[in-house]
Order: sequence, then C-alpha cells, then structure tokens
Amino acid sequence: MKTNIMREIEIEKIVLNCGGIEDKLEKSEKLLKMITGRKIQRIKSSKRIPTFGISPGKESGCKVTMRNQEEIKNLLKKLFAARDNKISQKQITENNASFGIREYIEIPGLEYNREIGMLGLEISIVFKRKGKRVKLRKIKQGKYPKKQNVTKQEITDFLKKNFKLEVTKSK
Repeated sequence: MKTNIMREIEIEKIVLNCGGIEDKLEKSEKLLKMITGRKIQRIKSSKRIPTFGISPGKESGCKVTMRNQEEIKNLLKKLFAARDNKISQKQITENNASFGIREYIEIPGLEYNREIGMLGLEISIVFKRKGKRVKLRKIKQGKYPKKQNVTKQEITDFLKKNFKLEVTKSK
C-alpha cells in the first residue's frame, strides 16, 4: 500500500545552544565550533536576571542551526550515543524534541579541551511534513492545517526507526 508523500516526517533543522556570559560565552562558542565546524550566532537577552548578571540587550548565549540532512543525521547519532540512545517521553512535544548533554566529553570522538573546560549544551530537533514552506513564504502565503503538525507518537516512532532510540516513559 502506498503512503501519502505529504504525510512523511522529516527533520527540518537542529539547533545547538549554550548559555553563558563574558568568558563562559567565549568558551561556549569554541565548544559549538568544535562540535559543528559552523559559524556561531550570539543570543541577546530580553530579560533582566540579576543573580546571573544578565540584563536586557546583553549577550547571554550562543547557538548554531544546521539544516543539511546528512550532517544532521551524523551529528544526531553521536549526540544520542552520549545519552546512551535514550530519551524521555517528556522531552518530546508536538513538532520537536529537545534534550541536553551535561558535559561535552560524553560525546563520542570529542576530547577534553583545557581552553573550554567542562560545559554542557542543549539540542532541539524540529520536525516537519512536506508543505510547510507554504506557510512560511512571503508571496502567496497559504494555510498550514493543524493536521500537518507532527504528533508526539509520530516523532517517537521516527526516532525509534531511524536512530534506534529507546523512548522511556515519564515518571
């Protein structure tokens, strides 16, 4: 039986981010550059958090977005291996999945770097179905129906099938 091509799930992008201010921000940039080899974008804060020394307009983190499917798959295999190929059901929501890694040295193939020290990072995976561009384009923008959203169960099945991931129940 043929399946509808428009119902197939794919990874739209993956976003890796680290937080920190001043010297920790520099270390975070080096870490993301070491993991991905791509240009890093700094994030400016919109809130005031005095205990962390964060004020509006001050750079408080960095991120990198990847859209190349081959690079994403290779990187995700390493990142999931750092988590023992397990992810909690709580970390999956509609259209995306997010998880964190406490220390970058848990990622296979990465060695400890004295300049960076011990840092962790967060990873967000955004899923989509074909046709999402209709909603995002500027000219002749169309509607993207709710039934085109990717459900938690579909993401769980996709991760189990493609990355042999174990999805544990939330406690």
